[in-house]
Amino acid sequence: MTRAMRIRKDDHVVVTRGKDRGKTGRVIRAEPKRRRVYVENLNLVKRHQRPTSVKDTRGGEAGGIIEKEGPIDVSNVMLLDPSDNKPTKIAVKRESGKRERFSRRTGNSID
Repeated sequence: MTRAMRIRKDDHVVVTRGKDRGKTGRVIRAEPKRRRVYVENLNLVKRHQRPTSVKDTRGGEAGGIIEKEGPIDVSNVMLLDPSDNKPTKIAVKRESGKRERFSRRTGNSID
């Protein structure tokens, strides 16, 4: 069984390893089973995409080479503390049956 990830969608994180080290962004997607997160405008990769059908009522998407976010391992990002915007580790406590995330730096609740 895999451990639950402490970073969720819409969290603001800083990248600690890799080509985008030191950059910050918002998590747009999290994949807990693969332990990966996708951060807005970071770890951009190029992909070749076919054009979609133009017969559609919404219109088709153009083909070509597009850039999109690639996955980053969750161990390579740290959550930014909402109170002072600095990287922090996350603690999880259960109070009255609810799982709540806390900043280890300040002790404040994140959720």
